[in-house]
Amino acid sequence: MDDHTLVPDAVPGPSPLVRRARPHDLPRIVELMREHTAYEKAAPPTADVADRLGPLLFGTDAPPRLHCVVAELAGGEVVGYATCAAEMSTWDAREYLHMDCLFLRDGTRGHGLGRQLLDAVVAVARELGLTEVQWQTPVWNEGAVRFYNRLGGGAKEKLRYTLPVPPIG
Repeated sequence: MDDHTLVPDAVPGPSPLVRRARPHDLPRIVELMREHTAYEKAAPPTADVADRLGPLLFGTDAPPRLHCVVAELAGGEVVGYATCAAEMSTWDAREYLHMDCLFLRDGTRGHGLGRQLLDAVVAVARELGLTEVQWQTPVWNEGAVRFYNRLGGGAKEKLRYTLPVPPIG
């Protein structure tokens, strides 16, 4: 396996696979991001998101700043994705892998692909020498909460804030 392959590329067959995203997947990832933001009742990605996301995923940095794995059906359709990046915990004085997104299209949930995506994120953590994965999900997303609890995830209650940084001048 090369450094951009999480699992070996599959030969055509009946099983879906989870693999590292490739540059040609970017338009589909952006489509899935739009579905994801609509599902979470959030603002859609900006029109230039692909231009900004591409270098983070596929630029020359090694390892890349942002990692992405995709769920691909046997026919080649990408139906889900997960993104993650190394972050720092001050309290633990160590890095962890932050899974920013995990999303599967309606109709593809409940068939094991979510588990495969999360397993792939764990594999990225191992590759980076990290010993923990952290993520968030909206409290109203009961299906995700059940899914993460079933997989052994543990929740911590916190509120997530954002603060825009306006340009000077």
